[in-house]
Amino acid sequence: MTVSLTRPPSASADPTEESGLIRLCELGVVPDALLRAGMRQLMRQRLKQEHAHDVERGMSALADLVKELRSSPIAIASQEANAQHYEVPSEFFLAHLGPAMKYSCCYYECEATTLEQAEQAMLARYAERAQLADGQRILDLGCGWGSLALWLAERYPGSQIVGLSNSHGQRRFIEATAAKRGLRNLRIVTGNVADFDFSDDVPAQFDRVLSIEMFEHMKNYGALMKKIAHWLNDRGMLFVHIFAHRHLAYHFQDRDGSDWMSRHFFTGGTMPSADLLLHFQDDLRIVERWWVDGRHYARTANDWLEALDASRETTLPILEANYGTQARLQFQRWRMFYMAVAELFGYAGGQQWGVGHYLFEKRGANAGDVA
Repeated sequence: MTVSLTRPPSASADPTEESGLIRLCELGVVPDALLRAGMRQLMRQRLKQEHAHDVERGMSALADLVKELRSSPIAIASQEANAQHYEVPSEFFLAHLGPAMKYSCCYYECEATTLEQAEQAMLARYAERAQLADGQRILDLGCGWGSLALWLAERYPGSQIVGLSNSHGQRRFIEATAAKRGLRNLRIVTGNVADFDFSDDVPAQFDRVLSIEMFEHMKNYGALMKKIAHWLNDRGMLFVHIFAHRHLAYHFQDRDGSDWMSRHFFTGGTMPSADLLLHFQDDLRIVERWWVDGRHYARTANDWLEALDASRETTLPILEANYGTQARLQFQRWRMFYMAVAELFGYAGGQQWGVGHYLFEKRGANAGDVA
């Protein structure tokens, strides 16, 4: 969730556009248990709409989506998203995310695993699966609040770490944190990946590019991966972490008053299927892939929600400074968002939606001769 989800839910949307029930939920008068039950019902409807139990129609829909994505720009609704969402201060997230400020799925190795431990466990998996080594030049594409970029800079002091963010606020936060930790091998640049390119000042030619929960905000994966391939050296590799459904792919669309998630958090976004990226291997080819059970994301979101509730006395004044009388509404929207994430990825025991990890190499590279 490193693009629009690092920004607040829309404060500008007309509340009359929401359904009556959603307005009651946003006012906080609907008990959490009932709210979660309603979310699970919407998920059952989504599976039906996307032909989850009709293989022929589902595969036809996926083929149509792939064709549509190939003819789309890299990203859509960027200006609209910027108009709807302005940045929440880092203090809001500092008050309830884990110590690493990892704003994406974490990995829980056992029932006793804490959020802090789960952050570190997932970061370690990235390093292992991306085949990282000290001395490499590494790009964190869509670096969010810097959880990965800062971790890489500390773990690999001989490496050059570059983070690309579309947020000046996140850039300032990461740079200030790096300065406090005495990290001199990390540089953050700002830009929209759809039209950004590196220059002589910050050259490309990376050994590794890692992207954590950014591809979900893109459309034309072929064009995006062609751009990334250009940024890699000949033996470079791309590691991608995306949330996904096991076989369905669909757009997040704000069609009516019930499309709350699309309106406030995922304008222009895509829910990938586990194999969606495999349809875009013109410039990069798959080396290995992994699947992370959705229950890991459910626990992550529930931990965020628990911490947000515990930090109410701290976080509400932060929101009041930005939203004034709308602060309580925004606080409840964040609560609803975390509940929605927990219910989505926990649905059916975590066996419908989950997280995919993918390692790609440039076409023509020797798979047995990795940097």
